[in-house]
Amino acid sequence: MANKANSLSHTKWMCKYHIVFTPKYRRKIIYNQYKESVRDILKQLCRYKGVEILEGHLMSDHVHMLVSIPPKLSVSQFMGYLKGKSALMIFDKHANLKYKFGNRHFWAEGYYVSTVGLNEATIRKYIQEQETHDIAMDKLSVKEYEDPFKG
Repeated sequence: MANKANSLSHTKWMCKYHIVFTPKYRRKIIYNQYKESVRDILKQLCRYKGVEILEGHLMSDHVHMLVSIPPKLSVSQFMGYLKGKSALMIFDKHANLKYKFGNRHFWAEGYYVSTVGLNEATIRKYIQEQETHDIAMDKLSVKEYEDPFKG
């Protein structure tokens, strides 16, 4: 699914992001007994929103995720949801964490995000194929094809 374009009713999309976020004060809390629990909670929340985790790794003091987010969700919306709900679920599951983190603040503010895009050759190929598709569709209609970019 990583190289395949997804679709909604009127949209084809492939929106992939590399996201990194940390626990509050960068405590090395994720490493031992909480690692599997945090992983399961993050997977569950992503599934609820229709976000596909392409790659993920829980380090001792931060989380790396390569995700495919539908265009109907902004990255900031998704991250607010993911960090907020996961913090609540983590504190519900592990009540003793409230002594270390207090007041249900598990994640640090902010996150790092970068887009994972296509290369230039793929985009050029798509544009060329799209033009031949448009010409073929125009031949099926009664309109004559005129290239708007030629003199």
